[in-house]
Amino acid sequence: MTSASSPSAAAAPSSDPASRPLPLAGLRVVEFTHMVMGPTCGMVLADLGAEVIKVEPVDGDRTRHLLGAGAGFFPMFNRNKKSIALDLRSPEGLEVARKLAASADVVAQNFKPGVMGKYGLDYAALSQLNPRLIYVNHTGFLPGPYEHRTALDEVVQMMGGLAYMTGRPGDPLRAGTSVNDIMGGMFGAIGAMAALMQRGITGRGQEVDSALFENNVFLVGQHMMQYAVTGQPAAPMPDRISSWALYDVFSVKDGEQIFLAAVSDAQWITFCDAMGYTDLKADPQLATNNDRVRARSTLLPELRQRLASHSAAELTAVFEHNGLPFAPILRPEQLFDDPHLNATGGLADITLPDGERAGQTARTTLFPLRMDGQRLGVRLQPPVLGQHTAELMEQLGYTSAQVQALQAQGAVA
Repeated sequence: MTSASSPSAAAAPSSDPASRPLPLAGLRVVEFTHMVMGPTCGMVLADLGAEVIKVEPVDGDRTRHLLGAGAGFFPMFNRNKKSIALDLRSPEGLEVARKLAASADVVAQNFKPGVMGKYGLDYAALSQLNPRLIYVNHTGFLPGPYEHRTALDEVVQMMGGLAYMTGRPGDPLRAGTSVNDIMGGMFGAIGAMAALMQRGITGRGQEVDSALFENNVFLVGQHMMQYAVTGQPAAPMPDRISSWALYDVFSVKDGEQIFLAAVSDAQWITFCDAMGYTDLKADPQLATNNDRVRARSTLLPELRQRLASHSAAELTAVFEHNGLPFAPILRPEQLFDDPHLNATGGLADITLPDGERAGQTARTTLFPLRMDGQRLGVRLQPPVLGQHTAELMEQLGYTSAQVQALQAQGAVA
């Protein structure tokens, strides 16, 4: 796969002592993205080694300064990227954007339908300049009756059945993270990589579409299939009929909570032996999994009473020693101290680029896989606004004086 990227784009992650090349080293990705979905696609490709250039407005991506639940968006989804700040409303800034996009292997965008076409930055225009271009659209809906609706993760969760399945009956509830935005960006990256493979055969690029609504429907497809197979609508997860009797959250000593499970007859016996519940083990009405499910209305209260005298730490030790499923109930901020994440290099230091804590170090979660025995690390810090503008423009043929002149007139920053 050829690329117009600079040699520095192929640099191995500093966190990797072996300095091995990453899978997508040598590829150039230009992203016109904001919020979560599009930036996730770019982050995946960047973590895998591509040179990813984030095109921002001259006053910066709005997620740099979000409060509340959005405060972590920019530093989380924009590591390993370069930033160039352009005013697309100025002819000079738009010309830089077109030259940059034409130099790319992949362009990714997640604006409303028609926006990129207005600037001549859509696939139809750019593919005339570069027939090998892979162009990834991240939208709310694939083309059809809904395509011009404004979509958000919460919107598609509500209309796509996920909020219904997550909340209690009569109380639809969005999932506790941006599941569709993040997975939609991942599917965009999968599509980009598949298109790159096909380009290696045909020599031509193509347009790829990833959409929030269709992503959400894919997530609830198992529940749709459950109805197709059984003829019974799927109940919301908090109200579902469990396939196992011991498969629940238990409140234990000192107000702690822990999830405990036994999902086979062998695990049930192991559980009874480990806890000393010889009476439950010997009860013929609890002999099989289905027997225990039928007895769940009386068995669970009994188990809750017995387990309440134990601490979460005691139960953790027992279940881990005996190979039984369990999980402490943790808050996100507690994961910074998780011994497994810290022992396996699942968190990496980044420098915060914006806000009151700009310049301070924080730890971020890495892409959840290993390649050649190594985690994919942080090569570039989340960029400050326009950090790489001059460098990238000079690669496109602009002189230093031209860059400074365009900066002075506000076309670039």
